[in-house]
Amino acid sequence: MKEHFRKMIENNRWIKGIPNSLTLCNSLCGFASILITIQAYKYVNDPGAVAKVFAWSAAMILFAMVFDAFDGYAARILNAASMHGIQMDSLADMVTFGVAPATLVAVMAHHMRHIDTLKGFIPVCILSAVYLGGAALRLATYNVHAIQDKKEKKSSGDKFSGLPSPGAAAAICSVVIFVAYRDGKVDRLLQYLPWYTAALGLLMVSKVPYIHFAKWLLSTKRNKKRLLFLIVILFLWIITGFAFSNPIIVPLILINGYVIWGPLTSIAVKIGFITPRPELVPDIAEHKDS
Repeated sequence: MKEHFRKMIENNRWIKGIPNSLTLCNSLCGFASILITIQAYKYVNDPGAVAKVFAWSAAMILFAMVFDAFDGYAARILNAASMHGIQMDSLADMVTFGVAPATLVAVMAHHMRHIDTLKGFIPVCILSAVYLGGAALRLATYNVHAIQDKKEKKSSGDKFSGLPSPGAAAAICSVVIFVAYRDGKVDRLLQYLPWYTAALGLLMVSKVPYIHFAKWLLSTKRNKKRLLFLIVILFLWIITGFAFSNPIIVPLILINGYVIWGPLTSIAVKIGFITPRPELVPDIAEHKDS
């Protein structure tokens, strides 16, 4: 079966272009998110409509994560991993998980907080720029490690840390969609969103180790406790969705809990409160996790 699959790939070279096509779809989703975000200025006096525009923009970023996950998977299955693919993936991530979220936060804060002066808008731009810079530095650092380790023919799993850029973007999107479900009526949350965005940018270039979520999720079949935890979370998601008419509450807590858990765990390890676990070892062996 494997031999037949290998021959099929050799006879159809276009198949090896699938991973790069998925990466392009990732970047196109990011571009679409930016285009959707700027549509908010069409609705000056309709907070509900504006909130929906931002929710769709955030949804496009989340949708891009599907392509970001599958391009790496496809590259491994089709034996099409290459430095070209790594560079493309990082460039796509820069658009989708760097520029798009930063633009979303800046425009959302400007529009929904009714910032009418340049003096009021500059701090929002600076905070969004911190996030953008963090994403750029993280992805550039990843590329350098990937090139060096390819030359030395070794894994870089013990060299990288910090919040993954898709995780940082997901944290922003979860807050944006939560606000949209409230028709943009969470003024205090919007007030602190730019500051939270800047903090995410700093976490991306920090030395804080994070659990490899994709590997954790795939390991649930072999770990009964994790599988039970996942079932409970899905059950709570369904219950809270019906009870509060807001299905984003559980993802909001989980995603941002994941963000906060990294620094808390790092501090606990440093003071000797807990011992480091194997899944906290940084890993960039797969380019899709950048």
